[in-house]
Amino acid sequence: MATLGTNVMTYADWAKRVEDGYKIGTIIELLSQTNEILLDMLTLEGNLATGHKTTIRTGLPTATWRLLNYGVPGSKSTTAQVVDTCGNLEAFALIDSDIVNLAGDRENFRASENMAFLEGMNQQVATTLIYGNESVTPERFTGLAPRYSTVNTATGASAANVVDMGGTGSTNTSVWIVTWGANTTHGIFPKGKITGLQHKDMGEWPVQDTNGNTYMAYRDHYKWEIGLSVRDWRFNARLANIDVTLLNGGSAPNLINGLVRALYRLPTTSSRTTNIQTSDSPKIQGSMGQTVIYCNRVVATYLDLQAMNKTNVLLNREEFDGRAVTTFRGIPVRICDAILSTEARVV
Repeated sequence: MATLGTNVMTYADWAKRVEDGYKIGTIIELLSQTNEILLDMLTLEGNLATGHKTTIRTGLPTATWRLLNYGVPGSKSTTAQVVDTCGNLEAFALIDSDIVNLAGDRENFRASENMAFLEGMNQQVATTLIYGNESVTPERFTGLAPRYSTVNTATGASAANVVDMGGTGSTNTSVWIVTWGANTTHGIFPKGKITGLQHKDMGEWPVQDTNGNTYMAYRDHYKWEIGLSVRDWRFNARLANIDVTLLNGGSAPNLINGLVRALYRLPTTSSRTTNIQTSDSPKIQGSMGQTVIYCNRVVATYLDLQAMNKTNVLLNREEFDGRAVTTFRGIPVRICDAILSTEARVV
């Protein structure tokens, strides 16, 4: 026999949402998260129907010290193309018409369910932005962690931008430095499609139950086609292997030291952040976008406490996007609850 109430709303669910007769109660969203990475992410239309193709320089031409009466051999640069694909996240909400009509305020009743779907999809996208791996879950897109998954440069070039903070167990977390920009890192949506999370109220439809019998129900459709393109991996960095169990002790990893080391791995940043300024730094900085630091609230708490230390001159409380945030050398530190504190060691 099929189990009711698993994927559809029942009268029992309705009863848990009403207060004072038929008034829709205020739902306390205990499952909500803070994932500010979704607010900061620049999202651009891809150049492919399934994602985005990026052409990168892989080799430089060579010049020759020419002797008199000797010629100069030809040379050329080399390039390669990388394709990032989008994932398609979808959901349907289905509520029996009689349950909706039982509510005194039908619109608010349906809206309360919509909010749960929106929050759930936001959390799934935020998690995929960090940990998504197409080689494991091909229906999703590849996030940041698989691209910066080793500290060994012999295994991957991006290891040069992974700083090992010393954790060896499975109680580790990471701090991410991401530069959002059209030529660095940005979200993508398929060419010709609509960006962002889409919601469609499909109204009242006849639907079938698990036995094939028909009843009337209200349906909502949610859809989000999204991917991530890391066009220039050098402008991102990861502080990996941060043992969260040590943050409050005397052997806590030195996050300030790690952030400085990580920022110096980037090709260039603002002059306030590092002193790595190349001859074309103004041009690069004009197109590289906004650099942001992401961590979970365990690390954010630790950094905020450090910011209140009067002897600390690197961490400050400043205004970013209209509100006060902790900054490190002018770079905002943002909370991303999708970043776990149970990461395995990155080797």
